[in-house]
Amino acid sequence: MQIPLQITIRDVPKSDAVEEHIRQKVEKLDEFYSHIISCRVVVEAPHRHKHQGKQYTLRIDIKVPGHEIVVNRDHHEDLYVALRDGFDAARRQLDEYVHRMRRETKTHAQEYAGRVLRLSREEGIGFIEGPDGTEHYFSRENVTSPSFDQLAEGDEVRFIEEIAGEGAQAKRISVRHHAAD
Repeated sequence: MQIPLQITIRDVPKSDAVEEHIRQKVEKLDEFYSHIISCRVVVEAPHRHKHQGKQYTLRIDIKVPGHEIVVNRDHHEDLYVALRDGFDAARRQLDEYVHRMRRETKTHAQEYAGRVLRLSREEGIGFIEGPDGTEHYFSRENVTSPSFDQLAEGDEVRFIEEIAGEGAQAKRISVRHHAAD
């Protein structure tokens, strides 16, 4: 962390154990993502309820490059529960930030056009010729629309390609529909 951890505790009796607990939680966040710029933790017990004991509030501000993560947790009767829940939420938000920074967005498999070359209804398998002439094996389970039993040799289909130990395979196969002329 570039800026030292700031811990503020208001209206709560001073406790080295609580401060040490917070430091350990922040260290775990820093181990998870070493580019944290700063972290500020505020713990308060702002008021008492007549029928309940002390209610703790927690705020965690974490600055990372280009972003700030803020977690607020209100009205926990147990300070350690408030800390656990707050730091769990901070970890989840930090994890989401890291995924965005690494651009780990889900990509969709490329869909290809081809035509059914051969079918073996007894074995529940077939072969599709892809746009580059490659033959792709497929089984009954890989046909999504219509069913395997409704496919015919020569049907134009869409599929995604998967390379396996046996060679090119076609998955998520569906018959292409042509727009009316």
